[in-house]
Amino acid sequence: MSAALDGERRRWVALVVLCLGQLMIVLDATIVNVALPSIQHDLGFTQASLTWVVNAYLIAFGSFLLLAGRLGDLVGRKRVFLGGLALFTTASALCGLAQGQGLLIAARFVQGVGGAVASSVIIAIIVTEFRERREQARAMGVFTFVASAGGSIGLLAGGVLTHLLDWHWIFFINVPIGLVAIGFGLALIEESEGAGLGQGVDVAGAALITLAGMLLVYAIVQTESHGWGSPQTLVPGVAALAMIGAFFAYEARIENPIMPPRVFALRGLMTANAVRGLLVVGMFSSFFLGALYLEHVLGFSPIRTGLAFLPMTLAIGALSVAVTPRLLTRFGPKPTLIPGLAMALAGLLLFTRVPVEGDYWRDLFPAFLLLGLGAGTSFMPLITLAMSEVPKADAGLGSGLINTAQQMAAAIGVAALGTVAASRTAELLAGGDPKPAALTAGFHLSFAIAAACVALAIVLAVTVLRSPARESEAEEEIGVREELLADEMV
Repeated sequence: MSAALDGERRRWVALVVLCLGQLMIVLDATIVNVALPSIQHDLGFTQASLTWVVNAYLIAFGSFLLLAGRLGDLVGRKRVFLGGLALFTTASALCGLAQGQGLLIAARFVQGVGGAVASSVIIAIIVTEFRERREQARAMGVFTFVASAGGSIGLLAGGVLTHLLDWHWIFFINVPIGLVAIGFGLALIEESEGAGLGQGVDVAGAALITLAGMLLVYAIVQTESHGWGSPQTLVPGVAALAMIGAFFAYEARIENPIMPPRVFALRGLMTANAVRGLLVVGMFSSFFLGALYLEHVLGFSPIRTGLAFLPMTLAIGALSVAVTPRLLTRFGPKPTLIPGLAMALAGLLLFTRVPVEGDYWRDLFPAFLLLGLGAGTSFMPLITLAMSEVPKADAGLGSGLINTAQQMAAAIGVAALGTVAASRTAELLAGGDPKPAALTAGFHLSFAIAAACVALAIVLAVTVLRSPARESEAEEEIGVREELLADEMV
């Protein structure tokens, strides 16, 4: 009994370590945004070159997720997670020490690689550590909160650290956290039994998909500066698509592919990833466009902008940790998901109506709250649906595919909606509209597109997604009674 209890405690403390690593990685995707003006001033970046402080991270992160996820299946997920954390922590220190543009951009690229390697296997570790449905729901609730709320926490943390100290500390803060996570991870996370490298590694497939990912993300981030029809976007984009086609053709012919074609026959994984991607477009548009609206139209400071997102963060946390796991246990993933998507859609529709002289509590608070409620109710069922059919041997690859879908959707969504908003604003400015009105109209159009993406996600979820096979009615009734008894004891 005591050994079982120790194992139970170990798993939950190990979950904290996994979430700590995930929080560092998610924070880093947004914490830099509010510090960019200070970085530009100190290191002499031009407006065009400054974008590479963000883009270097995005390109590396989006490119290495699939490769890292598969490596977790082959050599062990604990080893891959801790190796990624070590690389991310080292690169964070180099970013903080950077006194020139070249070192900062290079270190940001390495940070992206480390973040991809570590985060690619986290979901796989959780679903293999917590096999019982109710426990898995609770564990995924904690992870979902960290993964979903980290972006808005990063906006606030970036503003506070830059204001009170300087921009170097947005990177230095990762070093002690990373060292603590590595130390506890070594002691608490159990290693999975990898398939091994004895039968050979698909080097050519790994090179193809990684290079294709880098070119695709590079093409996406170029749209903000050059537009979708420019050679800077089209050439790497077409090359990336050609490499992806060659990758699938090659994988179907070899004996030990890095991405077995059987994974794409998993309907739940593919459909849930599509729904998740469409939802992420809406969520990340609220981070990106919402922050621009608050700062450039309403005149919010970086700290006030971060605080403005707190209703979303708190709603995600309250639902992910306390409410959504119970809904999943009681009703299943699909009945929990649909209302969540509907609330996210309602929040985005409210954003399409924010006025030039908006009032936070009247015009923005309800939208942020609905988005938080929607995300807190949606992301966990989507992960459950995505991983429900994935064999244990392919859990790392499934985890990597989920993260890749989110990262690519975020990059495409931010680039596309940012370009749409900028084009609409430029058109109205040329017509003589005042700048605040032109900016707001551009944001309205992009939020409307984001809302359409979430509406499409609802259609897919209702018509295509299937709930996984459920336990027998007797087992479910026992599970519900045990949960109610545990709640009464608490």
